[in-house]
Amino acid sequence: MTDKTPAQLADTAGDAIRALNHATLGSPRPDWEYPGDAYSVVGNLAYMAGMLPQALEQIDKHIKHLEGEDRLKSDRDTLAADLEAAYDGLTIAAGAAETLRGALNRAQSGLSSIAYKE
Repeated sequence: MTDKTPAQLADTAGDAIRALNHATLGSPRPDWEYPGDAYSVVGNLAYMAGMLPQALEQIDKHIKHLEGEDRLKSDRDTLAADLEAAYDGLTIAAGAAETLRGALNRAQSGLSSIAYKE
C-alpha cells in the first residue's frame, strides 16, 4: 500500500497528467516518436479512466457513512442540498469516466493497426 492519504494520491495523479501533457507537447521526441507510443499512452489512460468509477463510488460511500453517523454539517446551512449535489456529481462523474474509458478503448483499437512509415 502507500503512506499517502487519498487526497495526496489524487494530487499525485493530477501532477502525473500535467506531466503527461508536457511530455506529449512536442513531436517527435525520444519515446514519443511512433504510433505505438500513442497506443500505449491511450491504453494507460483507458486503464486510469476505468479505475475512476470505483474511487468515486468509495468516496460516495465514505460521505454516506459520515452522513449516517450524523458527522456532517454545512457551512452554508444547506447540508441536504450540498449532499444531493455531491452525490449527483459523483454519480455523473462515474458515468462520464465509463464513457471516457470506452472512448479511449475505441481510440486504442483504432491505433492498434497504425504503423510508422519510413
